[in-house]
Parts: sequence; C-alpha cells; structure tokens
Amino acid sequence: MTSYELAQVNIARLKFPLDSPELKYFVDNLDPVNAVAEASDGFVWRLKDETGDATDIRIFDDEWIVVNMSVWRDMDALKTFMYHGTHRELLARRHEWFERVREAMATLWWVPAGHRPTVAEAEDRLRLLRAEGPTSGAFTLTRAFPAPEAASQVALDADGQR
Repeated sequence: MTSYELAQVNIARLKFPLDSPELKYFVDNLDPVNAVAEASDGFVWRLKDETGDATDIRIFDDEWIVVNMSVWRDMDALKTFMYHGTHRELLARRHEWFERVREAMATLWWVPAGHRPTVAEAEDRLRLLRAEGPTSGAFTLTRAFPAPEAASQVALDADGQR
C-alpha cells in the first residue's frame, strides 16, 4: 500500500448562474459524472457538502468560481477517469460554461494517504503553482512530479543503495 495519494483541484469561473438555462446540461450531468468518479478504480475521496455536491463551496471567496477537488490513488487512475465518458465530453465543452482565464485553475499535489485536503490548502497550492510554476508541491498533468516514496525509489535505483 502506498503512503501517498494524489490530490487534485480544478476551479472554473462561471459565465452564467448555476441555475441558468445556459448551464443546465452541465449541472444536470454533475451527479452522474460524480457517481462515475466515485465508482472508478483508484478513486479515494471528493469534496462535497452535506447535499453531496460542491457547487455551494466557495474558493478564493468568489461566488462565481466553482471548485472540484478529489484524491486518487495515482496519476493513471485520475487520467483514466478524466479522459473517458461523460467527463471527457464535459471537459471538451468547458468553454461554453466557464470563462477563459490566464492563470492556473488546476493543480495536483501528493498528500499522505488518508489526508483530505481543505479548500484553504487547495488555494495555497494554486497560488504556489501560479507563483513558481510546476514544483513537487503543486504541479500539472503535463509537468508531473512523482510521489515522495517514488522519488526515493528513483534515487535508490540510480545509485543502488540508500
């Protein structure tokens, strides 16, 4: 069993209110996509309130930003979920519902197994990525860093001893 899991956060600035006709398709697919995520191999946890939803959870104190945060066994498990089924379709259509922004709106980081990140932690990780670019503390799908024990194993393999 690994001692680290992969946390991810992605946020988006809405173009329209959540209850608007323009966002109906997106909102109607939140529960089905979340159900698929929760049933996916490698899924560990996702941020949600008592209703089972995260659309009322604020990040960066901005009512127009929605947040999605989850924890996965590893990068492969997250990617498998992200790029298949309805989630893939919603991802492809995101510009219909969300504003285009220049700053980083998604990041990944390793957490000790069992840790459940907070919104404040996610804000800190996004700020770190925005300020420093990808680092082992906040990285992207295209510039990923290994889990701490994987990094130790790479070092061990390279010199043959610890």
